[in-house]
Amino acid sequence: MPKHALQRPTRKGPVSARSAIVVGTFAALTCGVVTGTAEAAGAPAAAPAVAGATPPSTGTTTYTVKPGDHLAAIARSHKVPGGWPAIASANSISSPYIIHPGQVLKLPAGSLSSSSTAATVAAPVAATSATSSQTYADNLDGWINHSLAIMAQNGIPGTYDGIQRNIMRESSGNPNAINLTDSNAAAGTPSIGLLQVIQPTFTAYHVPGTSTDIYDPVANITAACNYAYHVYGSIDNVNGPY
Repeated sequence: MPKHALQRPTRKGPVSARSAIVVGTFAALTCGVVTGTAEAAGAPAAAPAVAGATPPSTGTTTYTVKPGDHLAAIARSHKVPGGWPAIASANSISSPYIIHPGQVLKLPAGSLSSSSTAATVAAPVAATSATSSQTYADNLDGWINHSLAIMAQNGIPGTYDGIQRNIMRESSGNPNAINLTDSNAAAGTPSIGLLQVIQPTFTAYHVPGTSTDIYDPVANITAACNYAYHVYGSIDNVNGPY
């Protein structure tokens, strides 16, 4: 997936995969799923609204962080000029860009306030019997197709080609791949599985209905694609370490 919670140097060593050696560079920073509200503070009186228009706030807009929030989704929901990096800069938040429930964030000028928008990204729903009754091959092709079915139920974008391309770069298709040589491993959170996800990211973006085992191929793919969706728009937009 996209860049790590920790900036990784160019890999110079192999990736250990329990009893295999693979090549890969996939890992991610930790975040959650958006829910929350924004409040406008000290905004001047608004001009008469034009029917159907949703003007941005012209005063200082603040946002109270709710459980599961992350900067990228807050930026999308409130149409923040400059996106999530602008929120991080306005609040002096640096990598790995962790925010906490109850924290009040300043949103840059031009962001939409709670009077004109609300965070409406739905939490993932558990996989239904439609996917659980479907039979999938226990190989890379089957894992990708099974994950795509779950992603479709949860509104997570991504294509077979986008997933396969990233898997082959990150783990060469080995679900037991683990990177024991980079900065994430040194910090105690090695990149694991088909899409080389670190445990905090897997936990934050795990999709209900899939296994809680980070090595599980379908769970690993689905969580990684959920992360890529929230940060990059889709796994299809990931073309290198993320």
